[in-house]
Amino acid sequence: MPNSKSAKKRMRQNESLRVRNRARKSAIKTELRKVREAITSGKLDVAETEFRTATTKLDKAAASGVIHANVASRSKSRLSAAIKAAKQKK
Repeated sequence: MPNSKSAKKRMRQNESLRVRNRARKSAIKTELRKVREAITSGKLDVAETEFRTATTKLDKAAASGVIHANVASRSKSRLSAAIKAAKQKK
């Protein structure tokens, strides 16, 4: 446990940031799942709109340091490729 006043404050800050980061990561995972589900169900127009939302959330999370920029980029690339492949199959 922290002994100094500044260490106690830092502990409070870390906890609030941890909760906020977990919420952002959870929201990102939900968006990615929505895109994947739309692709598998064949609703490509829904998949594209969800992809735009997911892209925005990924970029914001990467900018704020919640996830690494390369993780965001890789996720966007894979989803985009999946949508493109689903369009070609149709």
